[in-house]
Amino acid sequence: MLPPSQPPAPHSPSELVRIEAEALEHLAKRLEGLQNEVFEGVASLLAETVRSGHRVVLTGVGKSGLIARKIAATMLSTGTPAQFLHPTEALHGDLGVLHSGDVLVALSYSGHTEELLRLLPVLPRLGVTLVSLTGTPDSALAKASAHVLDVQVEREACNLQLAPTASTTVMLALGDALAINISGRLNFQPQDFAELHPGGHLGQRLVTIDLLMHTGDAIPSVAPSATLPEIIHEMSAKRLGMTTIQSGGALLGILSDGDLRRLFARSGPSAFHRTAAEILNPSPRTISPSRFAGDALAVMEEHKITALIVTADGTSSTPVLGVLHLHDILT
Repeated sequence: MLPPSQPPAPHSPSELVRIEAEALEHLAKRLEGLQNEVFEGVASLLAETVRSGHRVVLTGVGKSGLIARKIAATMLSTGTPAQFLHPTEALHGDLGVLHSGDVLVALSYSGHTEELLRLLPVLPRLGVTLVSLTGTPDSALAKASAHVLDVQVEREACNLQLAPTASTTVMLALGDALAINISGRLNFQPQDFAELHPGGHLGQRLVTIDLLMHTGDAIPSVAPSATLPEIIHEMSAKRLGMTTIQSGGALLGILSDGDLRRLFARSGPSAFHRTAAEILNPSPRTISPSRFAGDALAVMEEHKITALIVTADGTSSTPVLGVLHLHDILT
């Protein structure tokens, strides 16, 4: 009796990553060649589908289904109306989500997934266009598709060549490329992204400054004649670590708590006899209210400051509309 065969030794972590990287490199080369025309055709089709008021629906089973869900989520967040449809549920009533003019994007490396093949006779009757991502261009799924995107890989990272690894990585990368390409065709803008991502740290950075800034009585402000105790009182009361110096609505400059510390280091107790006009910083950093919080954060980081003065045109020559503090962006 022959001894049982031993499974091949597993790849090292670095080799596993290289296998997937090689698969992506091969995909990139295909997209630089004949596959580019197919890709552009699919992207154009999906963009036109959205413009005409229809939807992109993605489907797949198992690991391919998980990748389809992620691609649908990426499309949604970048301006393409998309959703995931599980093929098994579709066979039991959920086909109602598909309407004439929609595009169904099916993911199956083998191209012979039974649940997907059972959908094929129904799609023409519904007026739905089929696009497939498959590693088997001569499969039944591919033959039924209007467009076929090739996700073939030379080998999986799995040492047994069983678990989808490199193939699902390629599917995901191709799906992301489609989502971003379509987004550009639809002229998706940062403002659109901000509206779709109102929550969390990312959403906060995409909010426009006018929605975050301190306005009205919350703006720290003193007259040019203000004494140091008055300046410190205003800064402490408004809790922004700085104050503007204004006269007749005009911005003359600012003072920060850092400015005061440096003043005391230079002048000692005699600093208490100075006025705001004598010690102000005449060149404050300003920004317009229509800019994004992320833009303001970049300015703060570049100049190592914690607050910006918000004016109508982003310069110090127009009246102060508000003050934006670093904490307003990061909290």
